[in-house]
Amino acid sequence: MLEITKENNTHLIEKIKEHAELIAAIFSGLFILTAWLLGKDGHTAASIVFYVIAFIVGGFAKAKEGVEETIANKELNVEFLMILAAIGSAIIGYWTEGAILIFIFAVSGALETYAMNKSHKEISALMDLQPEEAWLVKDNGEIERVGISTLQVGDHLLVKPGERVPADGVIIDGMTTLDEAAITGESIPVSKGIETDVFAGTVNLSGAITMKMTKSNMESLFQKIIDLVQSAQSEKSPSQQFIERFEGTYVKCVLLAVALMMFIPHFLLDWSFQTTFYRAMVLLVVASPCALVASIMPATLSAISNGAKNGILFKGGLHIEHLSVLKAIAFDKTGTLTQGKPIVTDFVAAKGEDGKALLSLLAGIEAKSNHPLAQAITKYAVANELTNYPQAQIEDLPGFGLKGIVAGKAYKVGKADFVGERLAREFENNIALELAEQGKTVIFLSDDTRILALAAMKDTVRPEAKHAISLLKSMGIQTVMLTGDNEVTAKAIAKEAAVDSYIAECLPETKVNHIKELMSSYHHVAMVGDGINDAPALATATSGIAMGEGTDVALETADVVLMKNDLTKIAYAVKTSRKMQRIVKQNMFFSIAVIALLIISNFMQAVDLPLGVVGHEGSTILVILNGLRLLKKIK
Repeated sequence: MLEITKENNTHLIEKIKEHAELIAAIFSGLFILTAWLLGKDGHTAASIVFYVIAFIVGGFAKAKEGVEETIANKELNVEFLMILAAIGSAIIGYWTEGAILIFIFAVSGALETYAMNKSHKEISALMDLQPEEAWLVKDNGEIERVGISTLQVGDHLLVKPGERVPADGVIIDGMTTLDEAAITGESIPVSKGIETDVFAGTVNLSGAITMKMTKSNMESLFQKIIDLVQSAQSEKSPSQQFIERFEGTYVKCVLLAVALMMFIPHFLLDWSFQTTFYRAMVLLVVASPCALVASIMPATLSAISNGAKNGILFKGGLHIEHLSVLKAIAFDKTGTLTQGKPIVTDFVAAKGEDGKALLSLLAGIEAKSNHPLAQAITKYAVANELTNYPQAQIEDLPGFGLKGIVAGKAYKVGKADFVGERLAREFENNIALELAEQGKTVIFLSDDTRILALAAMKDTVRPEAKHAISLLKSMGIQTVMLTGDNEVTAKAIAKEAAVDSYIAECLPETKVNHIKELMSSYHHVAMVGDGINDAPALATATSGIAMGEGTDVALETADVVLMKNDLTKIAYAVKTSRKMQRIVKQNMFFSIAVIALLIISNFMQAVDLPLGVVGHEGSTILVILNGLRLLKKIK
């Protein structure tokens, strides 16, 4: 019972800390109301005391922040202007207006903190999912509960149903279903068996599994996600950096204008000294660039948070801005536009032959090879309920194919030039040529006299690829495919994926040159890839976009990571970027217009301090709320 009470108290304290600025603003508002009521009843001294308390309660956090930043950066800031404006209002007897200024400023600060917290919650939610202990399987078979920090690469770990996977690794025993929503954002559980990868932080839903740890906890995909989001939150966009540089200079200009305003109208326009001082205080309030300063950061943090919730990791405001101006996107083929694993699409047996028997024979020979094409054939055989293959003795001839002996008879498995090009052409009316023109890789099974069967394989296009390309085209973005495949295969894949153009026979080392050529034509170009050989091109492009299951190098080099490996998320990322830019422009135009209008109105003596406070601070709150619209899912 005591432990539950302690836990509740700790949770309550954390909640209070999280909303401290908002709580301070609310209390400040209550003190202002009390002071106003006391003043209305003629209790002037008591009223002033409550106004002073409201100043301190509502303004302490922002005043402290302003002083610390001024000392650290040696630059005046908006908070400094607000402190002076509130003190100036009190000096000329406008206690209510000064207190309201502090109150609204505190509310706008609480809203900015809310935007920050919403973004930080994406990390907190992830870090809470990271298990602290794991079941270590020792060499003698004993199981021991140990801390995560003690684990080493190569350790065997037991993961029971209902537990979280403690580290990145591969299953060596057992089958189960995992909830990978923490990593990919995908709510549908994924079936896992022997030799399949598992990731730290995911939930084991059904069977017990034994896994082998393949990465240290600091190098796990889970930790990389946390690092990427933390890095994104600390990195400022060029627009934000400009505003922050501009802020210091602008504040100095405002202070100079206020100083001149205190005296010049008195001598040149015959204003009374009280009027000039009053107008100087109004100018100090309305000319403050609070709304302008708040135009970018809340919107940027909201965009980063939105992306994280939807399986897109932006590595900072700079990279979100870059996405908004993209004119073309280059896609790596293998593993990006395609699945990266060939599958058998056609199996043709010679007329009069038993197709199943020949497929079993071919699978029996290929089962001894670890080549991707061989694995595709054995999987195809399993899918056709063939698991008992004939025993074969094989000889692997790299670059050519396989020679196999089954029941004393010799066979060849390989491309046309290995089994005989003439025989390949004559087989079933040269069906191999027709399949090759569809971008498929064809291998033959032959004996000493003739070809018995052929299998056609193809690296299939991702199911969502065509839709993803269509979405990008509708947004006015050109799409280009880069591949090392020959012209025939490249053309077939490009047609299936519906990209605008393609570059065939593209060597890994020439991808950078192709990206540079595209940038000379389109200026702003993104590169989407997943492999080590894509890393230089990802770094060269305006925006590098990596697939979440890509290599570590690609993930580290890229500016944006698609954690779900869903190509349609590229269009969502661009939409988010463009919406953020629209909101930032709206905010900046609106804030500048309000400042200009209020300054002009002040010189014409058409706006008083109360209206100036409401107009200035109200515009700041509206700007922040406009930025927070990016927290919603974008349609």
